[in-house]
Amino acid sequence: MALFKRKQQQDDGSEMSFIDHLEALRWHLVRSVIAVVVSAIVIFIYAKEVVNGIVFGPARNDFSTYSVLCNLGHRLKLGEALCLGNFTIKFQSNAMTEQFMSTFTIAFVGGFVVAFPYVFWEFWSFVKPALSKKEIRTTRGIIFWVSVLFFLGVAFGYYILTPFMVNFYSNYSLSSLIEFKPTMSDYIENLIYTTVGIGVLFQMPLLIMFLSKIGIVSPTFLKKYRRHAFVIILIAAAIITPSTDPFSLTLVTIPLYALFEASVLLSSRVYKKREEADAAEWS
Repeated sequence: MALFKRKQQQDDGSEMSFIDHLEALRWHLVRSVIAVVVSAIVIFIYAKEVVNGIVFGPARNDFSTYSVLCNLGHRLKLGEALCLGNFTIKFQSNAMTEQFMSTFTIAFVGGFVVAFPYVFWEFWSFVKPALSKKEIRTTRGIIFWVSVLFFLGVAFGYYILTPFMVNFYSNYSLSSLIEFKPTMSDYIENLIYTTVGIGVLFQMPLLIMFLSKIGIVSPTFLKKYRRHAFVIILIAAAIITPSTDPFSLTLVTIPLYALFEASVLLSSRVYKKREEADAAEWS
């Protein structure tokens, strides 16, 4: 399945050389960058609305997650146990250019998130001609599912992980003499890691299912190395959470490990179907 080991036909029927492949890749990258830049420009134009309404959303105590959790706690007769919106945060900017440069960061990261389905479509358009017909059949609908998992991961990081971390850190104090005033760039960095990072890691079930379909990974292998997978997930959680405290690691590790167990189940289903297909061929 190596991309450059397989020969691809051009429109005139001639074989593509290595340079032709690089040229094709260049145009896929150019179109992807254009899509991200166009999305980033739109976000940059409405930067204040995006920052106040989206970026700093979890930092406000009237954020939707807090009200939903509080109402859920009341319905479950837990009192105020799930009411997390009891905090006030004021961010500080210590560098003269910090706010201006953060606007570019927000614009381009947001542009990548918005343009992600198209960016992946460009990537898949480059890879697809190198696949066999069987591999193409096994990856049908991949653009849709990759995009869905990515946006689910981003939503999980934004609506679940970020509010819990904001609430925890804003209420954690070693002394009454310490005033909690995080920098804007520190908050934005954490937000990017816990949204885009989780969005990428949410691709795990799809990746393992694909590897199972082409015979590289088996459910037996996954179950055998379950402990090793947990360590790898823990390392990945430490990478995407800038502050490697137990609270943040736990919040990230639990859903990722749940995705791994879901991947094991998907792999088992894939292998079962493969065995049934093989049995049908031999009968």
